Amino acid sequence: MKTNRVTLITLGVKDLSRARAFYEAIGWEPSDVQEQVVFYDMNGMKFGFYTLDGLAKDTGRTVEDLKTGAMTLAQCFPTQAEVDAAFEAALAAGATEVTRPEKIFWGGYSGYIADPDGHLWEYAMNPFWDMDEDGHLT
Repeated sequence: MKTNRVTLITLGVKDLSRARAFYEAIGWEPSDVQEQVVFYDMNGMKFGFYTLDGLAKDTGRTVEDLKTGAMTLAQCFPTQAEVDAAFEAALAAGATEVTRPEKIFWGGYSGYIADPDGHLWEYAMNPFWDMDEDGHLT
């Protein structure tokens, strides 16, 4: 089995209902909803939100230790217009603007939002990466 892969990404959230409402407002559909966790199918992997209390118990860390790390998540789009549309939809759903989408020095186009728990998302168009109609990099 290849080890250069990600099977599941789980983010800790303060309020699971608020996180679900935000992500559903931008078009995400949950595949499995439980009391402390919700999962989304992501083209061969899973993405989840877990209550901070539940995640702390699972990992043996305190909620205070589970601060947002120095990382970002990203969604790529084939056009600048699609980046702009996704960015505006996220703001309308309750995201906080971090940086507006703009042309970037390396030739792409991107901007950042923070979800209601402060997780950073980049919405980007990379002219050097081709995408198929399902949003997979090819």
